[in-house]
Amino acid sequence: MARGNEVSSMEVDEGKTAANSPKFSINVLQLLKSAQMQHGLRHRDYTRYRRYCTARLRRLYKSLKFTHGRGKYVKKAITESTVTEVRFLHILLYMSERAWSHAMEKRHLPDGPNSRQRIYLLGRLRKAVKWAALFAQLCATKGDSRSSLEAEAYASYMKGTLLFEQDQNWKTALMNFRKARDVYEELGKYGSIENQVLCRERVEELEPSIRYCLHKVGESDLQTSELMDIGEVEGPALDLFKAKLEAVMAEARSQQAASMTEFYWLGHRFPINNAKTRVSILKAQELEKDLHGPAADALPAEKKLSMFDKIFSAYHEARACIRSDLASAGNADNVKIDLNGLDKAVSASLGQRTIERNQLLISIAKTKFTKQRDEKGEKITKPEELVRLYDLQIQNSTDLYDLVSSQRNMNQEEDSFSKEYELKGLAFRAERCFFLAKSYSFAGKRAEAYALFRHAGNLADEVLKKLQVATNPDQALIKDLKILSDNCRSNCCIEHATGIMEEEKIPEKLSKGVSTMSLAGPEKKEEKYLLEKLDLYESAIGEAGTKSVPCIERFPPPFQAVPCNPIVLDIAYSSIEFPSLENRMKKDKKGIFSRLWG
Repeated sequence: MARGNEVSSMEVDEGKTAANSPKFSINVLQLLKSAQMQHGLRHRDYTRYRRYCTARLRRLYKSLKFTHGRGKYVKKAITESTVTEVRFLHILLYMSERAWSHAMEKRHLPDGPNSRQRIYLLGRLRKAVKWAALFAQLCATKGDSRSSLEAEAYASYMKGTLLFEQDQNWKTALMNFRKARDVYEELGKYGSIENQVLCRERVEELEPSIRYCLHKVGESDLQTSELMDIGEVEGPALDLFKAKLEAVMAEARSQQAASMTEFYWLGHRFPINNAKTRVSILKAQELEKDLHGPAADALPAEKKLSMFDKIFSAYHEARACIRSDLASAGNADNVKIDLNGLDKAVSASLGQRTIERNQLLISIAKTKFTKQRDEKGEKITKPEELVRLYDLQIQNSTDLYDLVSSQRNMNQEEDSFSKEYELKGLAFRAERCFFLAKSYSFAGKRAEAYALFRHAGNLADEVLKKLQVATNPDQALIKDLKILSDNCRSNCCIEHATGIMEEEKIPEKLSKGVSTMSLAGPEKKEEKYLLEKLDLYESAIGEAGTKSVPCIERFPPPFQAVPCNPIVLDIAYSSIEFPSLENRMKKDKKGIFSRLWG
């Protein structure tokens, strides 16, 4: 009976201890976000972040005196009874983050993970899931309600990431991603503004993975070509999704490129035998469709510039494959002719896209050039920058014209293409001349600006006459040239009037300047230096942001009179009688021969 009472009292004491134990609070999302952004993941440097997690774990082990022995490794497990501080929960979290970042490091290798590295990658993700599950389990008992919810969402995300990488059990992956999203949606309604923003960003990062899982399960009518529009949100949670999506799109392009056997350009058909060349050209053509499609006007300028960069990389890859095929072609003349023609066609397409990209940059620069004042802190474009951009346009259009017109027998399409870019080159020259005149106008050189405006207007009128005779003129180019011609006329009038006004004001300025002249010269303000105003509380350096010369001490110092040594005239020297010193002088000894012949 006494034994039973003793056991019951022990159970009551344990219950009281468990009830009175403090609940730890840990803001999982904010802690991870700050650590990731400060230690490498802002620039997708997973190696740096993994090393940070390792160093952080070492510091936690040492501060908690939870080391695993010296010499021989003795594993210490973290259980519910072990967690007496919140830093024990940090150990589990950073263990999971270290394993996850190591897996992502292998996933983002330059050539992709091979079979051995992929096995290691999956092993590290399993470790991350294991530590995240233990972290969620201990937070449920040792943490408060918000910490428990965040830990549960983190564990669900890690499990979904593992299944996502394994390409299997998409329903379970979808369930875990949805669970994490629902938790973050609820947490985003409460707490501080910073926590709410972080939760909403996390929901946006999880949304593409959920849509992709729905696509794989078959519950979504999303096409494979539309998947690239999903991952527009940036964040570490999307890196695995983007790598997977790029692999899927590459596979879809390779399947589509199997039916692509020729490249059509200006009436010529060039056979494509290399599979890598077909995939690269197909990728560039898909991006070109997006750029010139009906939804192109709604795309922001930054998005268009990134798409142009992808087109350039695709065409450069295609040219590299063509050049390697040319090097290995040997003496097969027919193959060399086809490869040279394909290389010429790809180079011409690359030149066209380069001109389009520069035209986009020019349109962005023109919008900033027309602003009278800078309200948003943006830098206003100078006319010299537009002159440089038009220099590039002239060079690119000349190269493209030379490339197409270099062959002897040109067909009708090639002839019209070369004439089109010849006229575009003249239009670019007129635009360049206009902005060069603007730069002279801003510098106050009225005569030069007037002459350049007249020349730009003449060039624009000449191109307009040639475009009106052409069969299929570019209406957008005609509109721009008409605007340019009108601007040149108005600026010519402005420069002429301004020059006359300045000429009329020259005598007045001269007479005013002569009347204010004086022989005494301009009055200089007396400057006091630091040693002369020690009793005043004034700075000798000047205010911040001003270009005033510091008044510490005069340099070089002024000349000062220096006393010289007195001149002494020694007039008593001639009247002094000095004693004879012959008795002290040494006498020469004479020998026998000197005595005889003296």
